[in-house]
Amino acid sequence: MVAKTDRDGVTWYKCEGCGMMFDDESDARQHEENCDQEDPSYIQ
Repeated sequence: MVAKTDRDGVTWYKCEGCGMMFDDESDARQHEENCDQEDPSYIQ
């Protein structure tokens, strides 16, 4: 499921599987379909 959040006047969509955030809901949903449910590699 994609969570919607507002920060600094911008709406963000967060993948609840890995926590990665997107500014476009369709991008977030597409990512979530293929998400491996682990922390994004940029955090490691």
